[in-house]
Amino acid sequence: MEYLLNPSAEPSIHQNGSILSLAPLLKRAFSGTDLTPLANQWIEDARRSRNANTLLDLSLTLELLRKREPALAIQRDALKLCQHFRVATKSADIALRLLVLKAPGDLSANTPIECLLEDTSIAVELLYVGQGFPLPEALPEHDLLFVAVAESNENRPVLEYLQNRLALWPRPYLNAPREILKLERGSAGNLLSFIPDIVMPCTSPVDRATLQQLAHGELQIEAVLTGEEFPVIVRPVDSHAGRGLIRAESPTDLLSYLNNRSDAEFFISRFIDYSSADGLFRKYRIVMMDGQPFLCHMGISDHWMVHYPYQEMISSATRRAEEERAMTTFDEDFARRHRSAFAAIHKQIQLDYFGLDCAESINGDLVIFEAASAMLVHAMDDPDIFPYKKVQMRKVLEAFRRMLCKHPLAESEVILV
Repeated sequence: MEYLLNPSAEPSIHQNGSILSLAPLLKRAFSGTDLTPLANQWIEDARRSRNANTLLDLSLTLELLRKREPALAIQRDALKLCQHFRVATKSADIALRLLVLKAPGDLSANTPIECLLEDTSIAVELLYVGQGFPLPEALPEHDLLFVAVAESNENRPVLEYLQNRLALWPRPYLNAPREILKLERGSAGNLLSFIPDIVMPCTSPVDRATLQQLAHGELQIEAVLTGEEFPVIVRPVDSHAGRGLIRAESPTDLLSYLNNRSDAEFFISRFIDYSSADGLFRKYRIVMMDGQPFLCHMGISDHWMVHYPYQEMISSATRRAEEERAMTTFDEDFARRHRSAFAAIHKQIQLDYFGLDCAESINGDLVIFEAASAMLVHAMDDPDIFPYKKVQMRKVLEAFRRMLCKHPLAESEVILV
């Protein structure tokens, strides 16, 4: 391997047949711990013995170190050795055996379910499926299946394949692939934009040539987005977390954008000004579980593109106090105010679990930016800065675990590996 950084050492659990997986590694990254020594140790371990567990954890660590390409290369090496991985658990008493189907890819390719199940009595096993990695004839023993494969162009064939295979699955499962496919940006906009009291801009796919025509004034925006004009939002297909996202105020902005990107396919949609009366932008991350909404965070920013956490929230006690109030009153206030909208969303997208990035317009409509099953939800924010989040996220995590554990074991037998 060509990814050696600096020599270091740390004990490994991989010879015991388990992986650390995402949650402990992400927690270290969130706390500011340098993951480089851990990556170096696992590189040395992998050189001595090609262990699939070591390679998979190494790939996650490198991705968290922003070394995406070597991370994906090492993940492919791991999956060639093994598709099935057991997540290490501290609990000796197992309440539920959960099998999680994942697709090869970076962190945006799958629901980061490990962050919802850390330190529980739920035993988690990961099974990777995708091109070159079909479902095995013999399945790992499990009580419940969770489809973590997220919607994307790359994952669409995987989800279609899984939908056919799950028709005869011997155990209960959550997050049907056919419903995950509805979360494609264009499809979700078409499904949700017609619901009363919801604003979700219709999103259109455009190729690079069309975007160049718009940038040079050879096409008008309304030729791509009926009845719309600048400003518009543009992003590469399959991008998440604001990567490659811009608000273009004019054709000149589009031209500058294209000059700095090599992508071939994009999404374009109209920009919605969701600023509040005070001029600030408030964006909510909400997860839907069994049709019930739960608030995970509310970011408040001077800028229209709100990420969380970020310096504005960390440095402003006033904004954190507002987020705390939003969490404390969410069920009686925001969730009640938009109760009919949430019910209609669940009727259209009948997933057991998925997330919404949304806001509230100045006239009270629910503005939806994205619906996705792979949004990062966790309880890892600094408790000294965000002490109130511990209570709220405990509520979210407990609701997720209750949702899993309420499903009875099916009668048919599972073939054991």
